[in-house]
Amino acid sequence: MQISVLGPLDAECEGVRILPSAGKQRQLLALLALHSNRALPVSTLMEELWEGEPPRTAASTLQTYILALRRLIGRALGERGRTVAKEVLVYRHGGYELRTAPGTVDALEYDRLAAAGQAAFGAGDDEGAMRMLRQALSLWQGPALADVATGSLLELERVRLEESRLGILERRIDIELGLGLHSELMPELTVLTLRHSLHEGLHALRMVALYRSGRPSEALSAFATLRTRLKDSLGIEPSARLQRLHRAVLAGDPVLEAGLQDRPRQRMPAAFPA
Repeated sequence: MQISVLGPLDAECEGVRILPSAGKQRQLLALLALHSNRALPVSTLMEELWEGEPPRTAASTLQTYILALRRLIGRALGERGRTVAKEVLVYRHGGYELRTAPGTVDALEYDRLAAAGQAAFGAGDDEGAMRMLRQALSLWQGPALADVATGSLLELERVRLEESRLGILERRIDIELGLGLHSELMPELTVLTLRHSLHEGLHALRMVALYRSGRPSEALSAFATLRTRLKDSLGIEPSARLQRLHRAVLAGDPVLEAGLQDRPRQRMPAAFPA
């Protein structure tokens, strides 16, 4: 079984698509997939599907949804389907558990790769960290749960995944800057800072990339633009970290060159701590 939630919902079993069309069944499948190999209590499933206001028929309706998912799995499995489907979507300890193999739910594989990449970064293996973080980010095909209605529980998962994606993206770019890839990163950073117009971390990374690409005046202009946006939108000044970076660009501080091949490498966040 393969289930994707990092973008539009998709699911297949034995090469056969098993994606339900009904909204609440899709919601149920997404929640079970994100908690694969763990039994979710019936009360938890009802909370997600009906937001604390289940109809009187909620228990039987939930069973109907489960049976519909099992039928989809069973059809994909052919003759042995009916029996095996009950072993894939199991009733256990007063709840339901979707049993999946490692690497078959994209969000769980993303979490694994992201954690491994962060661990490699912490251990000083930047090349390995870069590879794993790139693999993690390559699993995304759009916004998480893009076409799934989200109750309170799925919404928490959606927000967690999107926040994690942005953090991992920053980490990957930080590592690549440290490896001297500032010129290669410029197109991506330009798009990211337009998309996340108030995100200081991405703007800081772009300022460093601009400076290292021999474009200090554009780095200063980027700071000025962000400062105006922050003041107009939120009524605040850039953070102390970003202001330190701005002063370093003005002064031509050699620490900004750290990461080029002919100089001792330091990461930008280390040079400009929060």
